Amino acid sequence: MRQQSHCLRLYFLPLLYTALCYYKISVHAFLVSSSHRYGKSSNVSARPASFLASSSAKTDTAPTTAATEQQQEMEAQTKKNDEQYQPYRGPQASEALPEIFIPSVLEDIDERLWVPQTDSVSFRPLCLCTSSGYYVNLLRVRGSGVLSRHKHPGPVHGHVLKGKWRYLEHDWEAKEGSFVFEPPGEIHTLVVPEGVDEMITLFHVTGALLYCDVDGNVIGGEDVFTKLELAKKHYAAVGLGEDFVTQFVR
Repeated sequence: MRQQSHCLRLYFLPLLYTALCYYKISVHAFLVSSSHRYGKSSNVSARPASFLASSSAKTDTAPTTAATEQQQEMEAQTKKNDEQYQPYRGPQASEALPEIFIPSVLEDIDERLWVPQTDSVSFRPLCLCTSSGYYVNLLRVRGSGVLSRHKHPGPVHGHVLKGKWRYLEHDWEAKEGSFVFEPPGEIHTLVVPEGVDEMITLFHVTGALLYCDVDGNVIGGEDVFTKLELAKKHYAAVGLGEDFVTQFVR
């Protein structure tokens, strides 16, 4: 019986040893594969078998923080060397006008920037383009009611930033986030509905705004030049100075 047990040990020990070797080789191959996958240098062969055995229970699913930082540095260096991420190196057109940049058109606004037109209507100029005959401004209406009936000989683009409004001639309502294109020649009547305390819309107006009566007869108007004169007088009156408006003129 003892001799039979001894024979069995001699038979199974080599098999067990072979299985352990195969297991270590498999773990080694997995770690090397993970190392190449994430671009990490690894000296797996120099690590003890105990480390290999403990590592086999872990799954390397994400690159380490150091590897991530290294990758970000490499990407930053690539962008630095890539011409598409470099600013234009040549001269600008000598006749080009300077850009207009306004960091915020709604937040932290000095009330003096709003140019009053009536007790409830005011505008804030953003671009008064006298060279092309258009203006971009914020129109602010405080309180509800009819603003005006008018038409434009040129196109108008509007983007509602606050509140809502509508035209009596249409069934849609322009709400916060809405965009409106007004075709030249159309007569419409702007109304701010009940319950709206304040409406602010960015309007890009090409050409003039012509006020009309109920039959479409023109009874008044305004354009970039009348807007400019109103702004000059207002800024002078509130202490900003008449020249304050020149930063918006192109």
